[in-house]
Amino acid sequence: MAGMATLSVLDLAPVPEGSDVSRALANTLDLARHAERLGYNRYWLAEHHNMAGIASAATSVVIGAVAAATKTIRVGAGGVMLPNHAPLVIAEQFGTLNALYPGRIDLGLGRAPGSDQATARALRRTLQGDIDSFPQDVMELMHWFEAATEDQRIRANPGEGQDIPVWILGSSTYGAQLAAHLGLPYAFASHFAPSEMMSAIRIYRETFRPSALLAKPYVMLGYNVFAAQTDEAARLLFSSVQQAFVNLRTGRPGKLPPPKLGYAESLGEGERAMIGQALACSAVGSPATVRAAIEAFTVATGADELMITSQIWDHGARVRSLELLAEAMADGRAAA
Repeated sequence: MAGMATLSVLDLAPVPEGSDVSRALANTLDLARHAERLGYNRYWLAEHHNMAGIASAATSVVIGAVAAATKTIRVGAGGVMLPNHAPLVIAEQFGTLNALYPGRIDLGLGRAPGSDQATARALRRTLQGDIDSFPQDVMELMHWFEAATEDQRIRANPGEGQDIPVWILGSSTYGAQLAAHLGLPYAFASHFAPSEMMSAIRIYRETFRPSALLAKPYVMLGYNVFAAQTDEAARLLFSSVQQAFVNLRTGRPGKLPPPKLGYAESLGEGERAMIGQALACSAVGSPATVRAAIEAFTVATGADELMITSQIWDHGARVRSLELLAEAMADGRAAA
């Protein structure tokens, strides 16, 4: 839909302070309907655990609810943290989703636990299946989607023979190398860990090996957008995610805080530097400001697609931010 890069939505299913998981998930379904109406390409949800501010721990369940609430938009995981699961389980889950909503399901795979080590152990009962086996687990999962042979004793049913796009996700050059080696599309988590973004993009494009699944490299980048009628109003919305990052990095994670006027100015130099680095890939401002930032970012990176995330405390303001972004990019395309 954008002139320079396709736009999609990453919803972390935020649980705002003063709210609960039920309301957060209802907001997710509402936002997905708006994203579809506005012409966004995909709507992805991410696996996180033991986090009071994120409601998408049971990722495949939420994806099913979003797909049921929409009609045309692609829905998927951005991503499933594969070390937490047996590949066959994920093949069955996403095979089921694709059987229910044919041609609309995406599967992004990450190798981080999406939690702390104690939570990872509680999820898996053992840490034997760790990040070092991630490439083998990805290939095993892709195998379960292939057509089964006659003598194959174990089959993913649902799953076998289904065309479910698999993506590699990452926040370092490791995922870039794996995606390039397997000939898969690559999504980089630049919305919270941008430091290795340019190196990862370069490695992925330079070492990409065409596959039966993908003929040429395809890069998706995470990007924060906080759009409002004025730059000042958008900066106030942005203060919620700034607070959330400081709370997380200082060992005080919780629900998404409400906006706080003058928050960034109240921080110490170290905290300002930390959130400035973590949230460097962000557009915060009026529609014109946001459009200019996105256009510059797309030119600098050559991204094929941007996965837009907006951790905004007020749901109405979050919906409006997506609307303003869609309108701004459409206006820019018309003026080009």
